Parts: sequence; structure tokens; C-alpha cells
Amino acid sequence: MLKETVICIVIVVFIFGLDIFTQKFTEETIDLTSKQLEDLKTNILDDNIETEEKVKNIDDEWKNKQDKLAYYIEHNELEKVNTAIVTMKSYIETEDFSSAIAELEKGKYILEHIKDKNTFDLQNIF
Repeated sequence: MLKETVICIVIVVFIFGLDIFTQKFTEETIDLTSKQLEDLKTNILDDNIETEEKVKNIDDEWKNKQDKLAYYIEHNELEKVNTAIVTMKSYIETEDFSSAIAELEKGKYILEHIKDKNTFDLQNIF
């Protein structure tokens, strides 16, 4: 009986530890990407020349992080962010900045939704 109890406690601690680790990684990734998108928005509004380079960096970093996030977040949610980034990139290349900002805001909203959805709280448990 004691052996089974210890095994159950170890499993529960492992699950909570893994959840804390993944939640922290998700929050850091989303905060970083949201900050990059906000900086990009500032560049677009200021008509900065480095805008296309920043979009490429955001796209590359997102693809890097997306592979790790895909282990425990729904692919559909990640694909929505990816689509928003790619669409925003194409709008910037065609110099349709108002549409690019709209896609940027859409991407930020989806990122915040992912963050809220994966937060460990009573609302998400029940």
C-alpha cells in the first residue's frame, strides 16, 4: 500500500511540475512574440525601413518556438497564429500597412487566447 501511494505521489508531482514548466515556456514565448509584434506595429506606424527584416525575424522565431509548443498545444491554435504572421508579412511586402496592422492585432489576440486557455486556474479545470 505504501509503495502504490509513493508512486501516485511521484506521478502527481511530475504532472504538476511538467505543467508548471510548459506554462512558463508558453507564457515566455507568447510574451516575447507579442512584444515583437508590438514593436513591429510601432515600426509600421513610424514608417521605418527595417520593417521587412523585423517581420522575417518574427516569422523565423515563431517557427522555431512553434515546433516546441506543438507538443502540448492544439495545432489549430498555433496554425492561426502562423497564418496571421504570414498574411501580415505579405501585406507588408505589398505595402498595405493598414491590413498588416489588422493581421498583427489578430495574431496578438490569438496569442493571448492561447495563453489564457493554457493557464492553470479553476475556470480551465472545470
